[in-house]
Amino acid sequence: MTVEQAASRERLRYPAGDIVVVSGLPGSGKSTLMRRTRPPAAVLLIDSQYVRERWARKLGARLPYAVYRPLVRIDHYARLRLAVRAGGSLVVHDCGTLPWVRWWLTRQARRYGRGVHVVVLDVPADVARERQERRGRAVSRYAFARHRWAHRRLLDWARAAGPAAQECDSVLVLDDREPGAPRSISFG
Repeated sequence: MTVEQAASRERLRYPAGDIVVVSGLPGSGKSTLMRRTRPPAAVLLIDSQYVRERWARKLGARLPYAVYRPLVRIDHYARLRLAVRAGGSLVVHDCGTLPWVRWWLTRQARRYGRGVHVVVLDVPADVARERQERRGRAVSRYAFARHRWAHRRLLDWARAAGPAAQECDSVLVLDDREPGAPRSISFG
């Protein structure tokens, strides 16, 4: 993985066909970073938020999210499985709460000869919470507390050892408040 220098280090560049997993707290900017992927038509984006919104349009008025959450997760992982098998560059939204997802994704990618890169957005909890509120998409306090606990575990994992020990091709922890922090993803 290289950070492209010509664009003021604003773009993360990965080999074509690889998989990039973007993780972080709700409100940390995962979906925003994913939407800035270039070129957008050549890269498949798998974002659990999009899947949740699709199900909410179907069922949200009739049922609380807690009831249909298992359907959203099954749908998300089914789409992810198909995308990995299909090949091509792939960017995946993952809140990082489930280590087995990274394990499974790495195994699947290796099976199809693809690299896996993890980008962890390290944004302070109060900043992430404020961004959520601004967008009107805040999760409950209970859910956010669970995400914070899982995010700390994810950061510990990301900082503990080199990528080889983590079975990923690269692991990058980003603080988007740093000058020149990457603001987009590209492949090639």
